[in-house]
Amino acid sequence: MTEHDLREAGPDGLASRLMESGALTSDWLYAYKAVPRELFVPDVMWPGRTEGTGQGEAIDRNADPEVWFAAVYSDRSLTTQWDDGKHAGTGKGRTPTCSNSQPSMVFSMLAALDVQETSRVLEIGTGTGWNAALLSERVGSGNVVSVEVDEANAKAARERIEAAGYRPTLIVGDGFEGYREGAPYDRVLVTAALTEVPHRVIGQVRTGGVIVAPYATTYGGEGVVRLVVQRDGSAVGAFVGSSAFMRLRRQRQKRRHVREYLGGKSWPADGVKSLTSISPEEIGDWLPMFAIGLQTQGLFPWAETYADGSYTLWLRDTDVTSWATVDYKPGREEFEVYQSGPRKLWDEVTVAFLHWDSLGRPGWQRFGLTVNGKTGEHTPWLDSPSAPLRPVR
Repeated sequence: MTEHDLREAGPDGLASRLMESGALTSDWLYAYKAVPRELFVPDVMWPGRTEGTGQGEAIDRNADPEVWFAAVYSDRSLTTQWDDGKHAGTGKGRTPTCSNSQPSMVFSMLAALDVQETSRVLEIGTGTGWNAALLSERVGSGNVVSVEVDEANAKAARERIEAAGYRPTLIVGDGFEGYREGAPYDRVLVTAALTEVPHRVIGQVRTGGVIVAPYATTYGGEGVVRLVVQRDGSAVGAFVGSSAFMRLRRQRQKRRHVREYLGGKSWPADGVKSLTSISPEEIGDWLPMFAIGLQTQGLFPWAETYADGSYTLWLRDTDVTSWATVDYKPGREEFEVYQSGPRKLWDEVTVAFLHWDSLGRPGWQRFGLTVNGKTGEHTPWLDSPSAPLRPVR
């Protein structure tokens, strides 16, 4: 933490910054003040970096109370668990699996949820309990149901929520199933990234009800979508901005190693060589990845980096039938491509990227999603549900 961070630390300072940015609206200010974030952060946590991705080193409240307090009242996500609780100590684990989310994201999503005083709300992903307590303050504990799959996190969240004076219905279970016993709901808030919006959850929401969730594509990129449930049981709505949440546990994806794609041969194996003028750097930001992901299916990237700043962009399909590589070297205008298998993965990415580019590189708010409540089919669109994005194959 910098000296400026320490000087500006505190709930009032964070509130001012959030209100200036527009994330915290006046109708949520009272709940923000009534439910201090510090009550929902454990003694040891890992703050997100101010630039880029990843987590900083652990901060221990008992060892550095002033630095801990400053981190709590910064606009950063705070990792509170690694590797589903299997990791111990103050070092970093392999994968963060629980956090107290970035305050600007928390209140932006709550604003999109648009709760009313009597709204009945289902939260999927209790996490540290802060959202559930904020919602309880706003609509009353009796109107809030929160589901958490991790027993240890659920127990700790319950203790924090009850110590703060709230008594929502807290369930240990799989949020993918929702919680039918508490339905119907007026609002659903999901705090883990979805690759599929569960049709069971849609079926537990009243017509006209709202679902706010982070939606991630298989390729990469992620945005918060605001869906409204229709009379026919479908859910339709536009994206409201970018996001970067941990995946819902049931929807985590286990990737196969690149060696399994090469069939025991050394790279480039049977890959067919070509050249491209499209730089991997140009398609690597979060928004173009999201746009590509909405137009492709069963395709994901991985970058193998080297000390000189170059890297190999690997593309693989989830069926383990096809792969491609693109070698990026700084200063080059053309890049070597190798492709193998029935799908030409770099060609698919190129078509999707150029289509997005030809449309003027639309931002998050121009994209939307329709989910069929009966079949579970997901259809992304641009500007209107009547203009679906056609998948590239």
